[in-house]
Amino acid sequence: MATIVAPLQHSPVEDAEVIRKACEGWGTNEKALISVLAHRYPHQRLEIRKAYQDRYHEDLIRCLESELRGDFERALYRWILDPADRDAVLANVALKNGKVDYRVIIEVSCTRTPEEFLAVKRAYMARYKHSLEEDVACHTTGDLRKLLVALVGVYRYDGDEINAKLAASEAEILHHAIKENEFNHEEIVRIVSTRSKTQLLATINRYKDTHDISITKTLAGNRENVLVDSLRAAIRCLTDKGKYFEKVLRNALNKSGTDEDDLTRVIVTRAEKDLRQIKDLYYKRNSVPVEQAVAKETHGHYEEFLLALLGN
Repeated sequence: MATIVAPLQHSPVEDAEVIRKACEGWGTNEKALISVLAHRYPHQRLEIRKAYQDRYHEDLIRCLESELRGDFERALYRWILDPADRDAVLANVALKNGKVDYRVIIEVSCTRTPEEFLAVKRAYMARYKHSLEEDVACHTTGDLRKLLVALVGVYRYDGDEINAKLAASEAEILHHAIKENEFNHEEIVRIVSTRSKTQLLATINRYKDTHDISITKTLAGNRENVLVDSLRAAIRCLTDKGKYFEKVLRNALNKSGTDEDDLTRVIVTRAEKDLRQIKDLYYKRNSVPVEQAVAKETHGHYEEFLLALLGN
């Protein structure tokens, strides 16, 4: 379930006026920006952007970029983008920040529905004049490239049908390849990158039932291997995304020095989806509400904004 709290009815023009007033004069009224933008659904934020453009002949995003700085600016910028456009930006930054953050590419390609991911690829093409597949191939090499290109190039079946016989045979294919440390085996890439999420989950469950250990725990023994870590992340994103995002959130908050990029990404991208479930998983795992952890590790308007998206 989502955590965002927003009114069903709103006036885009009035919201645009509040934002304009908050940005006028000396200094910016960040609290006013949060009171509006943190409490609007995607279609409402799009309406606000249009109303702001029509009324003031200025792009709202550019206005906010000129007014704000730091983690708060980056978080608010990502939030007010259309979700598909936001994912396109996240993917591009992950590819071109000097060191490829393959986790972001995996998240975007494996946790969105097929239609959502298709919209992301269209948004990516419109914004950067390159396909996502092209840029992934350009900025990665070797076995990692083979896996990531396969993940971003697929349009998965999204139904609930399961072939139990196929699940059993492919569970054994995965077991044999992993046992032989053939993590780059073409069959592993094929299974992980093409099977529907429902079918893959059946395969993963069969693997665990047959071998008394989950495939993700088997792969956890090779965390220093980028390909293995990528496979593990992809499988977790495809079959148990709530647990995956909880771990990203936990690592972002618990490591020495908060990882604001990961923290922002999880909260901003899941607030309208399943952040309430992720919050529950976080509490069960850490015995601390995620709001308390966020308040401890962040500050200022950035903290206020994240807490608003968390449902405060």
